[in-house]
Amino acid sequence: MTGPIHLYDRYDEPDQLRDQLRRLLRHRGVIALGIVLGLLGGAALTLSRAHTYTSTSEVLVRSTADPFGTVSVAADNQVSMATEQQIAASTAVAVRAARLMGQADGKATALEDGLRITNQAKSQVLRFEFTARTPKRAARGANAFAEAYLADRKARNQAAVQRATRGVEQQIKTVEAAQKKETEDDDATKALQSQLDTLRKRVADINSRDTDGGDVVRRGEAPARPSVPGWPALLALGLAGGLGLGILLAWLRSALDTRVRSADEARAALRTPVLGLLPPGHGEDDDLPAVGRQGGDRAEMLRALAYRLRGTGLPAGTGRLLVVSPRRGAATEEVAVNLAAALAECGDEVLLVDADPGTAALTARLPLLPDDARTPGDAPSLPDGSRLVDAGTAGRFACCAGGSTGSPARTGGAAAVHRLPAGSDSRTTVVVTRPLLEHADALALTQRVDGVVLVAGLGTTRRDDLRRAHELIDGSGGTLLGIVLDAGRRGRLRAVLRRRPAHRPEAETLTPVVELPAQDDTLSVSRG
Repeated sequence: MTGPIHLYDRYDEPDQLRDQLRRLLRHRGVIALGIVLGLLGGAALTLSRAHTYTSTSEVLVRSTADPFGTVSVAADNQVSMATEQQIAASTAVAVRAARLMGQADGKATALEDGLRITNQAKSQVLRFEFTARTPKRAARGANAFAEAYLADRKARNQAAVQRATRGVEQQIKTVEAAQKKETEDDDATKALQSQLDTLRKRVADINSRDTDGGDVVRRGEAPARPSVPGWPALLALGLAGGLGLGILLAWLRSALDTRVRSADEARAALRTPVLGLLPPGHGEDDDLPAVGRQGGDRAEMLRALAYRLRGTGLPAGTGRLLVVSPRRGAATEEVAVNLAAALAECGDEVLLVDADPGTAALTARLPLLPDDARTPGDAPSLPDGSRLVDAGTAGRFACCAGGSTGSPARTGGAAAVHRLPAGSDSRTTVVVTRPLLEHADALALTQRVDGVVLVAGLGTTRRDDLRRAHELIDGSGGTLLGIVLDAGRRGRLRAVLRRRPAHRPEAETLTPVVELPAQDDTLSVSRG
């Protein structure tokens, strides 16, 4: 029996393709940079090569390995075209071409830059391609190099004729001298005369041969169009090349990016559900309460987060929650405050505890009610030093800051919890503390709460930080309920806070203490 056949596997491919496209489109700036570079390259190529013209001339090289003797060699093997191609590209030929074009010998090197010589296989035709700024100059250059090469080859042939003639004439002089000395032997005289006649015929044959190196079978003409495509084609080519470069750079950036860019990446790094994805907000984050006081998608998402935690992570609607982030920069306080307001809106009795040593930072930013606003039923249930927070239409909840209790600091200690008062089993407690990977306070609190909600910035938090946070929470015995991803805010102050981490006021010299409702035993951790 074979395994089960998944009929819906083929529908995963479009999803993977869309996911890949989304990852590439996250780096639109890199793609735009690649397109700009491609267009600039096309424009540069347009300016440098769009107005160049190429003319072609062809020369048939005559086949003769030894033009002054009879040889039984095939015509195709009587000349080395590779050698002739190198000679045609030599400086001597370039100097002759410069003179034919009416230029100084020093311009020969510049002319060689625009010359290209080719030879097809099994062919005795040399092709001269000359590129210049104008059509007429291109034609003149192609013809000049063809004529210069033929003149150079003719000069070499004539030099060979002169060398061969001098050699035969030297032999004739030797035979004539011997003939004068030999006057008595008629047979010897006739032999010398026959040899002399042969040598003179040889001189005549050498001088009668054609010393031309070849023939021009095609003369260069002024081209009607540039040798490269026009500027529209070059710009289109640059655009296509830039787009390909931008996609490649975006893919590399996406492959090397270690930050969390989507809910799937956060879920894979933590192996826990994503409880909520906060949409981008507007304005400053100084005004923390949104549930019950503001509208919009962000407030509704925070309210939905409370409903989900109330139905899954908190038994019977009560419990202890720790809201913490891996590092600074996430909206930890905003999530904790609005989670408390949303739970209060659901009818729960909520206590928000600020476990950060900077005790005045959170309470100073909340809309606190005056002490005379308390009802007689509030006093017995509220911890000492707590204040009531006005959550607008959501109601109100208590806020307790981790203040000092007068106990001296322990040398070398680490700090968070001193004692837990009893009598608050029915209260929902939301605790917010310092970043998990920067301070160990949260690890002490994870053992005393029912669940931990991790808050991370979308596009700012690294996946390695999420994995480390998961390992620390799991190793300390805590329960990670899930993660909340924050897409950030568009306000000016938010951008400034991201560039420079917020600085909370220093606590007093005495040990800061957080009081949490609830158990019989106590956990005391001091901070040096």
